[in-house]
Amino acid sequence: MQIVSRPVPDTLFEVQPELLRRIYAARGITAAAQLQRKLSGLLTPADLPDIQVAARRLADAVQNGERILIVGDFDADGATSVALCMRLLSEMGAAAVDYLVPNRFDFGYGLSEEIVALAEEQKPQVIVTVDNGISSIAGVARAQAAGIDVIITDHHLPGTELPRACAIVNPNLADCRFGSRNMAGVGVAYYVMGQLRGELRSRGWFNDRGEPNLARYLDLVALGTVADVVPLDTNNRVLVHQGVARIRAGECLPGVRALAEIARRPLQTLSAQDLGFALGPRLNAAGRLEDMSIGIKCLLAPDLPSARKLATVLDELNKTRRQLEQDMVGDAELMLAESQAGDEVGLVAYHESFHQGVVGIVAGRVREKFNKPVIAFADAGDSAPDELKGSARSISGLHIRDLLDSIATSHPGLLLKFGGHAMAAGLSIKRVHLPRFKVIFNKAVLAATHSDMLAARMVTDGSLAAEDFSIETAQLLAAAGPWGNGFPQPSFVGDFELVSQRVVGGQHLKMVLKTGRKVVDAIAFRRAPLDGGCKQVRAVYTLEVNHFGDWPTVQLVVEYLLALP
Repeated sequence: MQIVSRPVPDTLFEVQPELLRRIYAARGITAAAQLQRKLSGLLTPADLPDIQVAARRLADAVQNGERILIVGDFDADGATSVALCMRLLSEMGAAAVDYLVPNRFDFGYGLSEEIVALAEEQKPQVIVTVDNGISSIAGVARAQAAGIDVIITDHHLPGTELPRACAIVNPNLADCRFGSRNMAGVGVAYYVMGQLRGELRSRGWFNDRGEPNLARYLDLVALGTVADVVPLDTNNRVLVHQGVARIRAGECLPGVRALAEIARRPLQTLSAQDLGFALGPRLNAAGRLEDMSIGIKCLLAPDLPSARKLATVLDELNKTRRQLEQDMVGDAELMLAESQAGDEVGLVAYHESFHQGVVGIVAGRVREKFNKPVIAFADAGDSAPDELKGSARSISGLHIRDLLDSIATSHPGLLLKFGGHAMAAGLSIKRVHLPRFKVIFNKAVLAATHSDMLAARMVTDGSLAAEDFSIETAQLLAAAGPWGNGFPQPSFVGDFELVSQRVVGGQHLKMVLKTGRKVVDAIAFRRAPLDGGCKQVRAVYTLEVNHFGDWPTVQLVVEYLLALP
């Protein structure tokens, strides 16, 4: 493992203490405006394509009592988007609003023709997609033919052809002037709901009824944004910071509170990382293993008792998901051991026992181990017994969705469907084409990468001085976020004396480390104990506040651990 420090460019930007200035500069911060976290600093919605068209059509639907159907995706971003739109449309006076989330195992992803056929049974006048729709050309055409207007709100990358929808609100459309292409689907939905409120306000709709406060639902926006692992640019950091602040103040929905409770995350100290590693996975478990409507019902729960019941179901699903993941990762690593020993740089894993709801997590785990692009496949199910559905995870510098696009172009018919982002994508192929696809994928990755990209490395913010191992520094760093994808939590490297070690929770390594005269607690998750004779270690770690016990203490959360001679 190569451990390197982030370069710290020269900048005129000043902030104290020096440690924080160095951390911010290494993340591209050059001006104080990039660190502001007030709602007033959010980018204007006017630059989002078609947002005014979408708002006017929705305003007409609200005023005329038309039936509105929200069609969502089956992950946490989709669930929070659905819950956000359901709550706000109802508060704005929509007479008939409902939602439909396709079961991923029966209908697949997006506004397909099959989903539109199902939607037609509810007789909507307007369909609003959230976190999907940009590639649903046939589905939109069927809806429009049936007299249903379709408004697409999405953030995924568009293909060469766009659906002929009433409106398409997507910051990733070509020629879009919006200053952030990194918004999650729930962020796009939040902007659309804000524009709708403004349109209804201009029509005098709220003169004799209450006007909703959009800030009440920033907990949903923060949860969906972090769980979808979109880059936390300035605009997203504002949304996440404001949502986390509301949760910490106890001003969150019963469903969000119940998820925090079941994950044992106190509201008062909840962080963006907790949304990504504790609440988000429990919400995602519903869509991965069963039906995301369980997660949506939790977010729509009117009170805490009913939310707690649903959160308990989600927690049990997440436990099942974790066991499936552990078994599948072990199987995948065994299967790929031979490939890893050879010259393959694009890794493909498939086994008939793999669960299609968990292959994305498995691909991510294997990618972390081998630092190579990975696609994990599972059977598509009874609806398509001759097909495989795959989930891809990439490495830094390789745009996996564009790579799949190039494969689809050069090998027509090989990919039945594909879509996604730079670091993650989904695809479908015929089972019979799997051996051929493995060869083609490996060649494509080999042509698109070089040795430096494939070298396993960890990027840190350098070392910490002994005086920085303090509760004050840990609290300073916690407050300086929110941290996440594209704005990574500060991590450091150092050599320590190993004072003691023990296993906790059956699989985590709890240690006491010493540097100079400073002694500090540390924990490495899913890490076996070091050899009994080990006295010195090198660790890559984050400095965090441990709230377990009667008072907060400093703890190193170790991401990489090496025994030194």
